[in-house]
Amino acid sequence: MPITSVTSDPDSLTLTVVGDYPVSVERLWDAYSDPRQLERFWGPESWPAKFTHHEFIVGGQAHYTMTGPDGTQSSGWWKFLAIEQPRLIEIEDGFAAADGTPSSTMPTMRMTFTFEPTETGARFKGITRFASLKSMEQLVKMGMIEGMRSAMGQLDSVLAGL
Repeated sequence: MPITSVTSDPDSLTLTVVGDYPVSVERLWDAYSDPRQLERFWGPESWPAKFTHHEFIVGGQAHYTMTGPDGTQSSGWWKFLAIEQPRLIEIEDGFAAADGTPSSTMPTMRMTFTFEPTETGARFKGITRFASLKSMEQLVKMGMIEGMRSAMGQLDSVLAGL
């Protein structure tokens, strides 16, 4: 697993994931910008995601649903805030009803994904920013850190094209 660190910082209300991969920045970018590739690693292993909408432009939106092993579903949405190919993707991320309507009872997050070359390939850095400590604690308690580790652990096979 190429994840090199996952750090939670309650003082800055951030959760940061860093991973190093033996591929080009462009290849890593493709995995995050293509919904069919995203589906293969966005959800935890036991909760695969299916993107039903993916308008990859600034101001565009994406909708997805993750399905658990018992058939339980959890949906989410993104709003693309910034896209600088192949360096940066910034989104607002939140929970949604099955039809993609944003949840009014669950917190939203701002996620910034950066991609940079390294001597051995490319580095991904994902920073999730929470609106409040309460929101951060709620999502961490729901298993966000473990879910991210599981999801990101699937990225190797996606990058290898398996």
